Amino acid sequence: MVNNKFQARLVALQTNLLNFAYILTSNRDDAYDLLQDTTLKALDNEEKYSENTNFKGWVFTIMRNIFINNYRRTVRSATMLDGSDDLYFLNLPQDSGIASPENSYAVNEINEVISSFDEGYRIPFSMHLSGYKYSEIAQHMKLPVGTVKSRIYYARKRLRVILKDYESRSPEE
Repeated sequence: MVNNKFQARLVALQTNLLNFAYILTSNRDDAYDLLQDTTLKALDNEEKYSENTNFKGWVFTIMRNIFINNYRRTVRSATMLDGSDDLYFLNLPQDSGIASPENSYAVNEINEVISSFDEGYRIPFSMHLSGYKYSEIAQHMKLPVGTVKSRIYYARKRLRVILKDYESRSPEE
């Protein structure tokens, strides 16, 4: 049997619970769903609540646990497991549908432009593209880190200017 005092306390907390749900979800509709799930779970588990327990803390804990469980369920359903024996393609980047330089330009043309740069710009830019950290490039070239960052920035900027004509062309041209 539902206790009227329990219901009244739960109804009194609805505004606070909604605010907490919005903080957790950052989405109004999801916050309302979480509030509804929490209210139902609290009502279903009324008999588990003991009077000497902090009611507000008990209900907020229910909400937090529901949010965490839903989040874990979402992550688990979004995770893809590859059961194949062939691990060759494991670390290859997947096509995300976002335009990448390989899709927009011929790689050879990009490499030609990079190789036309002065050595002071070409080496740090190429090393950066290869995955070296700024500090490693600076150590290799015996330059300050700020100089390396600046040269990479200007190499990128120059590359954009030189290849800007390709933005209006399709990759097949």
